[in-house]
Amino acid sequence: MGVITLTTDLGHKDFYQAALKGSLISELPDVRIVDITHEIPAFNIPRAAFVLANAYHYFPKKTVHIIGINTLFHEGSRYVAMMYNDHFFVGADNGIFSLLLNGDKPQELVELNLIQDLRYLHFPLADILTKSACHIAKGGKLTEIGNSIDQTVEKVTLQPIYDNDTIRGNVVYVDAFGNAITNISKELFNRVQKGRSFTLYFKRSETITNLSWNYNEVTEGEKLCLFGISNYLEIAMNKANASQLLGLFDDESHIIRIEFHN
Repeated sequence: MGVITLTTDLGHKDFYQAALKGSLISELPDVRIVDITHEIPAFNIPRAAFVLANAYHYFPKKTVHIIGINTLFHEGSRYVAMMYNDHFFVGADNGIFSLLLNGDKPQELVELNLIQDLRYLHFPLADILTKSACHIAKGGKLTEIGNSIDQTVEKVTLQPIYDNDTIRGNVVYVDAFGNAITNISKELFNRVQKGRSFTLYFKRSETITNLSWNYNEVTEGEKLCLFGISNYLEIAMNKANASQLLGLFDDESHIIRIEFHN
């Protein structure tokens, strides 16, 4: 039985999500459908890439991941299927594949060549992407539904700036608990830190000088920073909403600065 995950901006209010799932079940009745999220802000490709990149590797190998972000048909639309880290991804070629790869090379990459059913012209999720995902979930080959290509549309996200003693980054995601997740990876932090003490600055005068292992290391309502399961630096509060109380939101205006002390 194949596993297909869904990462979309369809929300829960309308019938679109149900239509997508109904199309999958009609194509493959025994399919196991898992929702990663349907709460991606409309057309927000970087947010979708962040969520999917942090979720997909928990699933079994050969899971198929449908990416339902900015899939609307238009002249020149291209839909892609990719095998990467022994997982499969299908979606519109709008830059999200390059964000998922993050400089790596896919194991296989094809442009889907299935004919668009005109009845579903405005909803390719229920047509081309559904048929492709089910074909793969049944064990079908990518080359049977697409033509091999070398690359996808490139899209870049804001990257941290650093030197020997400083890292400057941004908040890129706020989770349901209000934890503000930055684009500063654990690998980059350790590479620049080299065992030194540090001061983390954000907003005007807020600072943190210790790295916590868990959220309960400080008293309730106190701020902290730690590396969560995403392996990116988070600014959080114990049992409180750091985003709201500290004014940290996922936009480029919120600079996070870390200074390391010799």
